[in-house]
Amino acid sequence: MAFNIPFFHSFQHDISTIEKPSKFTFPFCYEPHPLSILASEQVQQYLATQKDFEHNFGLQDGQEGLVIGKMFGVLVVEDHNGNLGYLAACSGKLAGTNQHKYFIPPIFDMLDPDGFFLQEEATINALNREIENLESNPRIEELKELAKECIAQNEQDLAAARTLHKKNKAERKAIRAAQKEILSEVDYQELEQDLIKQSYRDQHEYDVLKVSCKQRLALIEEELNALLKEIDDKKELRKTKSSNLQNQLFDQYHFLNANGEKRAVLDIFEEAIKMLPPAGAGECAAPKLLQYAYLNDLKPICMAEFWWGASPSSEVRKHQYFYPSCRGKCEPILGHMLQGLEVDDNPMLENPAENLDIEVIYEDYAIIVVNKPAEFLSVPGIKVQDSVQTRILARNPEITGPVIIHRLDMSTSGILVIAKNKDAHQFIQDQFIRHTIQKRYTALLDGVIAQQEGIIDLPLRVDLEDRPRQVVCYEYGKPARTQFKVVAIENNKTRIHYFPLTGRTHQLRVHSAHVKGLNTPIVGDDLYGKRADRLHLHAGFIQFVHPTTKQELTFEVADPF
Repeated sequence: MAFNIPFFHSFQHDISTIEKPSKFTFPFCYEPHPLSILASEQVQQYLATQKDFEHNFGLQDGQEGLVIGKMFGVLVVEDHNGNLGYLAACSGKLAGTNQHKYFIPPIFDMLDPDGFFLQEEATINALNREIENLESNPRIEELKELAKECIAQNEQDLAAARTLHKKNKAERKAIRAAQKEILSEVDYQELEQDLIKQSYRDQHEYDVLKVSCKQRLALIEEELNALLKEIDDKKELRKTKSSNLQNQLFDQYHFLNANGEKRAVLDIFEEAIKMLPPAGAGECAAPKLLQYAYLNDLKPICMAEFWWGASPSSEVRKHQYFYPSCRGKCEPILGHMLQGLEVDDNPMLENPAENLDIEVIYEDYAIIVVNKPAEFLSVPGIKVQDSVQTRILARNPEITGPVIIHRLDMSTSGILVIAKNKDAHQFIQDQFIRHTIQKRYTALLDGVIAQQEGIIDLPLRVDLEDRPRQVVCYEYGKPARTQFKVVAIENNKTRIHYFPLTGRTHQLRVHSAHVKGLNTPIVGDDLYGKRADRLHLHAGFIQFVHPTTKQELTFEVADPF
């Protein structure tokens, strides 16, 4: 056994009957191999019984403090003698540190007290405190208020001067008119010169007042701007130091692949997506595990990642469930690190609908109503073009307008209404927009729901680091509301009807699985629950007004599960 390699764990059970996979795991969509499952179970047993560290996973009733569930990964590896074992890792830090007895270390330990990161971070934190102190200086608000008062007083003084000068001008005009016929030409010219001098005097007084007002305000603004400039200078210094620290941090992350080739994380992301790496790139379990295996001449065999602990408030994460690697941080890195390994095919490049047919349940001159099978795209995807739209256009080349009025997720089966012309499309789409169409979905949930009916109200947005997953977000999410009613309990599973009041991506799937929703995933949900033969979600009922006859149409298709 590879006992000389730290963090190499042997299997506690006989694995002689378990056949090794012929290819390495495709990390973004996989069914865990039995070896990965066995390794995960051993890691979970360690987590449940260990005394090496204290971390609040939120699994103990009444436990106080911040709950932080974590993603863990296992990598089954083989040494030069053909011995199988596994490595284990945690995404990010655990219990406030990166150094653990059981889990491999990070590629770069940002928490090393003697390292540059914490030292420079301390400098930046000191700058933050300086900025906070400067911004909290009460003199700033005093000066801002004084400036407002000064501006108001200046306007008042100048307005009063203009009023007075206007009155003086009117009086001079009246004097001219009254004296022109009385005085001699010489006396009148003397009067005119005197009145002109009065006019110049008023103008001079006004100019002097303007300068005085400006100077009065300038004194206040000079002091205020000096205080604000000090803050801006500190912020600019902080920005420069943060940028330099981030670049210095990126320089620590160079990733190997199975061919022994090493690449910097900046180069990997620049080539893959023409962007800088997101924060935390390289800190997930999968890159850590592969890097450690390559550095220690261990051959990767298969891998899996699972969640341990309570679910976060935004994401859907279930205790002990397996999950794919995140795409935002890991896809470019793993794209490099897996080179040289024979990897399972990417199922997202395959067409699961190749041997499936679309059932047409109604058709006339304006619309087509179909029963879409599960694992069938509504519209063409980036990689797979086959879809309801392409099939219908091939079947009905006479269609002149937009085809798809509404969509179903690829994994969802059920009723889709299709338009044959622009007018029909617009008429029915308007009903969707006004929420006058009645829809009903049936789902089978992986557990028992006690509440018989209600409304789930959780706003959703896309997970920017792990598309197409959705997260609950009260700040940036779009409103998402779902009415539900339990139909039956079957073998510890719940058959339920959903009546979506909005139409967000993955709405029913997230509302089912999220801890603030029903906290029970749909059976077969490979994004928010566990894989099965299919996603048990079916759009079985729809009612709308026909675009031409204006008659109400109702369609219903029995649940296929």
